Amino acid sequence: MPKVAYSQQDRQRIRQALISTGLELMAAQGVQHTTVEQIYKAVGISRTFFYSFFPTKEDLIVEALYLQQPRVIAYARQLMEDPALTWREGVKQFISSCCYGEKNGIAVLTIEEQQMIFRRLSPESYDVFRQKQLLLFGKILECFGIRASKERIALFTNLCLTVMVIRRAIPMALPLFVPEAADETVAVQIDAIVDYLEKIRE
Repeated sequence: MPKVAYSQQDRQRIRQALISTGLELMAAQGVQHTTVEQIYKAVGISRTFFYSFFPTKEDLIVEALYLQQPRVIAYARQLMEDPALTWREGVKQFISSCCYGEKNGIAVLTIEEQQMIFRRLSPESYDVFRQKQLLLFGKILECFGIRASKERIALFTNLCLTVMVIRRAIPMALPLFVPEAADETVAVQIDAIVDYLEKIRE
């Protein structure tokens, strides 16, 4: 089979297709259950060609998470502008949707997936990821009508990630937790986060 010559424009289009397809699959079935093969076959390229864009699956995951960020912000804004929801209901729905990401088209990393990705990131890439993550959570706070100071962003990031990670970790990564109480545990944690946000809301 003759080798296909791709223009720079073609390569850019294929790269974006890989990222968006990867994000769609990860949001629907989870990061762990999304394979490189599923992604490159869906885009219609070979395995070898895929690796000319992304040296590892983890590199693609990071790019997909960057692509997801504006969508998450738009979703938070949409909930805040929904006249059928109170402020509290909108915030609770947003955090809950993130906790149950696969049911709501949002890719959320498990503990193992976070560890796997950050073992592969260079210090520079890690710094970029952290900056983009803090920017994301700051914009979400602003959607909620809360002034996004550095301290508030840091605490809000940890609070949200804690409840998301715990929900996804029961029972596989946290086998001593009681799985029957997982959803109720998450609901109580979300209520506590919203209580905190309500106190600092301007």
